[in-house]
Amino acid sequence: MELLENGRAAIHKAWETALLPFHALTSKPAQKAYIGTFLLAIASLFLLAISTTAYLLFYWNFVPQVSIERTIFLEFANGGHPHGTATLDSSLTSLQPYDISLLLHLPRTPSNFAAGNFMLELSLLSTKAASSPSSTTARILPNINSNAVLARSRRPAILTYASRIVDTASTLSGLPFYILGWKTESEALEVPMFEGVEFPRGGGGANVPQSVELVVESEEKMQVYDVGLRVVARFGGLRWIMYYHRILSFVVFTSIFWTSSMISALVAWVVLSSYLHTRSTTVVKKEDEPTIKSEPEESELDEPSLMEGLSDTSRTFPTLGRHMPLHFSGRREGVSGGDNGEAVDKEENVVQSTGIQPLSAEADDEDDDFEAASGFKDSGIGTSLDEGQRAQMQRRRKSLFGNRE
Repeated sequence: MELLENGRAAIHKAWETALLPFHALTSKPAQKAYIGTFLLAIASLFLLAISTTAYLLFYWNFVPQVSIERTIFLEFANGGHPHGTATLDSSLTSLQPYDISLLLHLPRTPSNFAAGNFMLELSLLSTKAASSPSSTTARILPNINSNAVLARSRRPAILTYASRIVDTASTLSGLPFYILGWKTESEALEVPMFEGVEFPRGGGGANVPQSVELVVESEEKMQVYDVGLRVVARFGGLRWIMYYHRILSFVVFTSIFWTSSMISALVAWVVLSSYLHTRSTTVVKKEDEPTIKSEPEESELDEPSLMEGLSDTSRTFPTLGRHMPLHFSGRREGVSGGDNGEAVDKEENVVQSTGIQPLSAEADDEDDDFEAASGFKDSGIGTSLDEGQRAQMQRRRKSLFGNRE
């Protein structure tokens, strides 16, 4: 049996030892740590989502569209130069430099070669501006308001020259491609019209062009396949970094935003927890403060309501050693005055001369009868003497009073 008990104790001890890590993992401090970690992870993910959304919104509003292309449809009127317009809407941004160019797709016809140099006039239009349109623009488009031109540019253009021998050789070498339709006898020209043009802020968007107008001026009648407008933003500074290094800027700026959000959240949590802890500590201190019991004054003790239930007999209680005895004055002492006062003085003189406590058996018997009749009991302070000492004191008291009588 003893071996069995020892085996059970060993198994129990081994089991408790094996469960110690589990107890540590499931303790209250560990549970608080789990809850705090979970809440911190949730807050981190939430702030990360907010930081990502904020960066995307900032990128969308801060970095403008890098390239804008529009098609300009020319109108060939009798006796006038070809002209056309295109709408930009709100694609451009103020305080951002732009490079604007025209893309012309022209056939290599004899009339286009005969035209030689021709002029291209491009006007940027808005609802309000300080400059006035050119005479050609006013003549071609008389309905354009003089306050609608923000910027205007005139640039020359010409087809690439080739002699007859070179042109014939080039055509013969590319003849199979011409037959299959993989190549056409045309030329594409890109003519820069504005370099680094920038529009001021303000005016409710009136300082940013909303549309463009193109006029092709030539002495000869020209043939045109199509005309396109290309606007390219010239980024610099932070916009250049955010556009050409998108992943790096996303990681850096999102991390900065997330870190600042986490620091702000932690500071707010520390301040709030400190405030709540201070309030709870103050409440606990107020609850733990002891209430001081006020003792009644002597004037209050003399009231009849407080004197009810007390004994009418004056009592003197002995104390240990040679200390002064405790004296209790009954309710009738103040009323009767004379006899009781003389008896008390007599007892006090006896006590002072002999140091022996005067106790009368007859008074004790009367008091016992009074206590049995009224149900009142004195406190019994100082009555811890044993029976032998008490009997000795009574014998000495009788002998003393007997001699004096």
